[in-house]
Amino acid sequence: MSEINNTKQPTILSYVKDIPNLLSLAGLACTLMAIYFSIIGVYYAAMIGMVWAVAFDWADGLVARRLKGRTPTDGQFGGQLDVLIDIVSYGVTPAILLMSYGKFEPIFLLGAFIMLAAAAIRLSYFSTYGLAGGTKYTGLALDNNSLILVSVFLLESVVSTGAFTIILYLSGVGLAILNVSEIKTPKLSGNPRNVWLLASYTLGITVIYGWMLLS
Repeated sequence: MSEINNTKQPTILSYVKDIPNLLSLAGLACTLMAIYFSIIGVYYAAMIGMVWAVAFDWADGLVARRLKGRTPTDGQFGGQLDVLIDIVSYGVTPAILLMSYGKFEPIFLLGAFIMLAAAAIRLSYFSTYGLAGGTKYTGLALDNNSLILVSVFLLESVVSTGAFTIILYLSGVGLAILNVSEIKTPKLSGNPRNVWLLASYTLGITVIYGWMLLS
């Protein structure tokens, strides 16, 4: 214990120099953009921010696993940072998106709370138990929420506002239920093929919504 106490702790900001943490913070910046554009009603820009937040989230883990010289403390700090950013990216952001699209009517508070509570419970469970059998998640991983919602939002331009409001509400609550269910899903971010698929998906979504913004 005395040896640990005598060991000089690194400064808080020293962890910002860690490349995986920089990628995590880049994802947080994308999340902030998504929240901002959701609030002001520029939803297509919000979709771009949401999908890039996932891309940076996957990138930080990929880089962390391949980067040499990182200490166990570096990994622990990065893991804590990831969890805190995940609750904002995959809990707060979709909840704000739903409330904003619903014109902040009181009924949308219920759906937003369900989504946010499910995200908090899901992350707490994962922090406690990790991967089931070391390979699969229990419940739908939260990053899937954003990947699915940005695709669902493509329907916004082809159905009526009223109909899409219902679709978005049911999609958000449905995903929340899957997040806290007992289904087992594979860890997609650990597969290099899936990383390339996400990169293609991210670029495709960016082009589609970017074109819709300019149209």
